[in-house]
Amino acid sequence: MFLDIFLFFFGIVLAILGANFLVDGASAIARKFHVPPLIIGMTIIAFGTSLPEFVVNVFASVQHQTDLAISNILGSNIFNLLLILGVCTLIKPLSLSSNVRKKDVPMNFLAALFIAVCGYKLFFDGLPQNELQFSDGLIFLLLFGVFLYYTFFGLKIKTEPQKEENEKESKPLKTTLYIIGGLVGLIVGGEMLVDGAKDFATHSGMSDFLIGLFIVGPGTSIPELVTSIIAVRKGKIDIAVGNVIGSNIFNIFFTLGLSAIIYKLPIIDEITPGILINIFAALALLVIVLLRKGFKLSRMQGLLFIIIYVVYIVFSAITG
Repeated sequence: MFLDIFLFFFGIVLAILGANFLVDGASAIARKFHVPPLIIGMTIIAFGTSLPEFVVNVFASVQHQTDLAISNILGSNIFNLLLILGVCTLIKPLSLSSNVRKKDVPMNFLAALFIAVCGYKLFFDGLPQNELQFSDGLIFLLLFGVFLYYTFFGLKIKTEPQKEENEKESKPLKTTLYIIGGLVGLIVGGEMLVDGAKDFATHSGMSDFLIGLFIVGPGTSIPELVTSIIAVRKGKIDIAVGNVIGSNIFNIFFTLGLSAIIYKLPIIDEITPGILINIFAALALLVIVLLRKGFKLSRMQGLLFIIIYVVYIVFSAITG
């Protein structure tokens, strides 16, 4: 028990250190090559902080722990949208760029919706069982390819070479070491955190689904949480937002898609509320950014996101 608690808290410390290095290194790349911070956040940081979810899902699929594979992704994505964005917005209202509003937020909603469209075959085409199959995994990977194409070639962002007064030009080797060290810290810290939390939950007799929803999913999202908070505190709003949305898209279209290819993923009844709340959260974000004047997430909206997340977790714990 003591070892589980130690791993959990040491993992958090390691994730915080890794996040600091990763944000600094990614920001240095953006400045040096005039790459928009949004692209850095949507790719290098988002994919890097999503590696814990990827590792967990691959092992879960290989071992046929299908409930854990799906609940891990749902738990992570709901945590990202409602809690991480909520906490970041409480720190500072988030201004969203045109590309985030027009491309990334709608793609995030599409990803959440496609779990239901592809998974609920009993409803849509009368097949005997609701599940994500090999063909669904291929569709997800294809959509992930579309997402990458628009990220690298479809974004029209005006960039002006400029340096912040207090920021010095970083050397390439130092920047590379920062990014590698940051990713290693996040991944190792995330794995230690998840291992400690999962062992603790297993000793309490929780099911794979609840472990994925309450422990593994949110646990693997600790890197996203820490990275986004640090990015917001450093004024890197695009990196923070890109990290959250990019991670969600990566989790569904790539990680869940590959998981379905490795082994079919049945959609059990207990998963339905998670799928619905994930769609609701993605839709709420889409409506807010399309309708709100000034294209900002306010502190009040961030607080509402957090309240919805807490209510959902309590409801799931009671009904689960």
